Amino acid sequence: MAIFSERVRELRKERDLKQREMAEICGLKLRSYQDYEYGKTFPEVPGLIRIAQFFDVSTDYLLGLTDKREVNR
Repeated sequence: MAIFSERVRELRKERDLKQREMAEICGLKLRSYQDYEYGKTFPEVPGLIRIAQFFDVSTDYLLGLTDKREVNR
């Protein structure tokens, strides 16, 4: 889960977004989103897909299964 937390935080910072803004984008309460970044919880599949689509990366990248950000299309 550490890789997911690190990558979500990194992607958010690259876009210069605050945690509160990401929570709104994901349709979550701030605390729920913060728990993702702190590695306390993990999103369910629909949430994982929503985050990947927003950042235009693959779910495999978010999960640490690949280091390639690109989505295969």
